[in-house]
Amino acid sequence: MLRSVRGLYAIVDWDFLAARGCAPLPFLERLLVARPAAVQLRAKSSSARATLQLARSMAACCRAAGVPFFVNDRPDLALLSGSVGVHLGQHDLSLPDAHRVGPALQLGVSTHRLEEVESALVERPHYLAFGPVFATASKRDPEPVVGLDGLAAAAQRCRRARIALVAIGGIDEARAAQVAATADAGAVISALLPAGGLSEVTATARRLHSALGGS
Repeated sequence: MLRSVRGLYAIVDWDFLAARGCAPLPFLERLLVARPAAVQLRAKSSSARATLQLARSMAACCRAAGVPFFVNDRPDLALLSGSVGVHLGQHDLSLPDAHRVGPALQLGVSTHRLEEVESALVERPHYLAFGPVFATASKRDPEPVVGLDGLAAAAQRCRRARIALVAIGGIDEARAAQVAATADAGAVISALLPAGGLSEVTATARRLHSALGGS
């Protein structure tokens, strides 16, 4: 579970990597050397068949490395791929419905407003993500920026509920320490792939994990 884990929540975004000519599995292999807190597969534009095939391979790699692996949006694919859990957005299945699909799956949920935080905490997810903390280019239609003050307000509620808080949105090495002061972990997409390409992924992920409070 992520309740007691700190550091880098690494998101392997299929579309982001494809646009930069980077294959997901070689990227993941370098990422796992850094031992992040967790890894998530985000594949918004791929077919269910292709996502499942990739998720199975990624789940096996993460299992061997001892790193929790989550699939974005799809509890069914998370279950079929042998993933630890699924990450749900506000327009995906509800937490109770996702639990019915996969009772053993760990459930994470994205929230963008304090009302959503409070509603989600009632359902007792394994972790709650909140943001975007900073402006982000990783989503086509991002929610309004919540800022560090908004993150702090969400953190107060998560601490009372004893649920881990994952900050999302615009997190990079320069901002990681600010996030670590409040959240348990930070979700990162674009900053994981530096200008130097695959050769720099491991070192970049290690720095991010450390700056975000991981060990």
